[in-house]
Formats: sequence, C-alpha cells, structure tokens
Amino acid sequence: MREFNEIQTVKRRFFAMRNGIVADTLRRTMPEYKMVFGLNLPQIIDIAAETGPSRCLADALWSDRRTRESMLLAPMLYPREEVDITMARRMVEEVLTPEIADILCHRLLRHRPFARSLAMEKVTSASDMERYTAFRLLFNLLPEGASEVRPFAEAEFASECRMTRALTRALIDEIDFLTEE
Repeated sequence: MREFNEIQTVKRRFFAMRNGIVADTLRRTMPEYKMVFGLNLPQIIDIAAETGPSRCLADALWSDRRTRESMLLAPMLYPREEVDITMARRMVEEVLTPEIADILCHRLLRHRPFARSLAMEKVTSASDMERYTAFRLLFNLLPEGASEVRPFAEAEFASECRMTRALTRALIDEIDFLTEE
C-alpha cells in the first residue's frame, strides 16, 4: 500500500469530496484559481478538524495560491500561537479573494493580540483587498474600538470602492447598533 504525505492526503480528500457543479460555478466567478474542487465551508472545516494544527502543512497549503480550497484550509490549520505580526501582515498582503479574507480573519487573525493594530495599519492601504481584509478583521473584533473604527469605515464607504462598500455599510450599521443608548 502506498503512503501519502500530509499535503497529498489533504488533496486526496479535496478530490474525494469535490462537487463539479459548484466548482464550475466558482471557476467562472473566481478566475484567480486554476483549481477549484467546489467544497463548501463545512466540508473544509471537517478536513481541518480531522487534520489538526500543523504549521508545515498550513504553509504548504497557503503557498498553493492556485487552489481555492488550499487557501481556505490553511488559516484553519495554522497554530495560532505561531503566527506573529510579520507573518500575519504577509498573509493579509497575499489574500486573493474576499472569501479567503473572511476565513483568515475569522479563523486565525482575530485571535492574535496584534489583530487590532494590524487592521488599523491596513485600513488605509492602497490595495482594495488589503482594506477589505482590514475591515473584515475589525468587524470580527467588535464591539471593541467601535468609536475608533467608525470614521475609517465611513471614509471607506464614501470612497465607493465596490469591494469594500457592502462590508463597510454593514460595519457602520453594526457600530450604530452597538452604540445605541
């Protein structure tokens, strides 16, 4: 019987769980990827739970920028305590899609003590994707710092950036809800 390394085992799981209809739809809407298996988030979460934390595997998956599921699984596998500000900054800069940003922020970055400072650093980035990621991270950190975040969210909303507009509108609405008296 042939032995498979960790990355091969994960890729075999992706292949076994693939959904061609979803993959075809995603491929048309996400040209950033060469390979899309069409897995849904609960399936990816199951693979993460079965695999367990592994920096080596997470690094290999994050480096596989051509496969959607690899980049979604990687933030779920990074041991949180091993992610420092430099690594987190690099990851934010390498995010390809809002979907990856959402998972990265929710599953990994929001748990790090530097999350707020990283997000505040990136809210003024020239990159739409970095700003999206920063605001997604700030959303995950609410209610903390809501009054500090609001002017940045309002400025971003006013910029009418297509990528960040809905997110910053929702963030402003959430801040309003949290600060109502």
